[in-house]
Amino acid sequence: MHPEFRQSFNAAFTEDSYRKFIEKLNSDFPGQLDFRVAESPVFIDRALRDKLIGACDSIVETVCRPDFRELTERAIPVNQWVPFENEHTSFLAIDFALCRGADGTLEPQLIELQGFPSVFGYQLYLSELFREQYQLSDRLLYNFTDQEDEMVSYLGHLKEVILGEEDPENVILLEIMPEKQKTRIDFAITSKYLGIQPVCISKVIRDGRKLYYKNEGRLIPINRIYNRLIFDDLNNFPDFHSDFRLTDEVDVQWVGHPNWFFRISKFTLPFLKGPYFPETEFLSAYEGNYPEDLENFVLKPLFSFAGTGVELNVTPAMLAAIPDPENYILQRKVEYEPAILTNDGSKVKAEIRMLYIWPDSREKPTLLTALSRLSRGKMIGVRFNQDMTWVGGSAVFFEK
Repeated sequence: MHPEFRQSFNAAFTEDSYRKFIEKLNSDFPGQLDFRVAESPVFIDRALRDKLIGACDSIVETVCRPDFRELTERAIPVNQWVPFENEHTSFLAIDFALCRGADGTLEPQLIELQGFPSVFGYQLYLSELFREQYQLSDRLLYNFTDQEDEMVSYLGHLKEVILGEEDPENVILLEIMPEKQKTRIDFAITSKYLGIQPVCISKVIRDGRKLYYKNEGRLIPINRIYNRLIFDDLNNFPDFHSDFRLTDEVDVQWVGHPNWFFRISKFTLPFLKGPYFPETEFLSAYEGNYPEDLENFVLKPLFSFAGTGVELNVTPAMLAAIPDPENYILQRKVEYEPAILTNDGSKVKAEIRMLYIWPDSREKPTLLTALSRLSRGKMIGVRFNQDMTWVGGSAVFFEK
């Protein structure tokens, strides 16, 4: 963490300033905020920034391997394979816990990664709001691509990957009941910035290989889909009707192709080795010879998301009872370091998500920004930190 910027922010912080911050957010996007926003961003110094980027570089190297698609073919469930897959993912989100290293300094430890978009629109808005409301130093950056005009540069990159060469009217943000999703504020902000409409899959009209949606009574062709929908969500609504299924062969370009959601996921973790990657193996690799210190491992199902199915208290009997061990991973636990100093003198834990975009025309992904999640509980998600302060989602600012 950066002590200078932390001390400066905390000295200026008041409950009234936070109230006004949230009021501004709710005023700009009424009724859209459905999760807690933390009181403060995370300020990261150059040393920790370089560690984060170094860890990400190793992941990018793995994802760019010529045989990566072959390596991850099993990650895609047979009945959820979607045609017309891009050569590579359009997005990359990498989650790190902030931990205390053996040398006493803070270091990142990989938790998860996703070949799926995160809240790119919301994160731009939130970072700009923090900068404006708290008059943050120009020595702090949230955008890795431009040090002069962060917002213009950010929007340019976002338009390149999401819109491509298409008219915004012919690009949709695809979800299931987007107006009810917890991340709907990101949909509203993305719509404002890019001019695209959030569309429920039930509202997509299919005519042969062509897709359409209606807007103000007009039937509009869909040429490109910014995909925010995953099969796991669809499976929660077995009676949900739609003319269009993700697995249909249709003439659209995918931004965030569904197959990459599976390829770059917990499935990828066993292939990553290095100081910032906790020991992780497919459960089947142990062939019943489990680590003796199972109390130091967490069990995760490959095909369950948003933290569901994770087991923190692992036993040999539990593992032996699993009928499909190839669909689980054992990951060594990491110890989050409470490193974010609050205004009452206590410290909270933090997770950093590094966010990449990868337009089809580029050889490698581009690091765009980062987000943070602050926690006082055993787990990071907001639902595990109810009725607490200085917890929730936030922005990240890096020292120039």
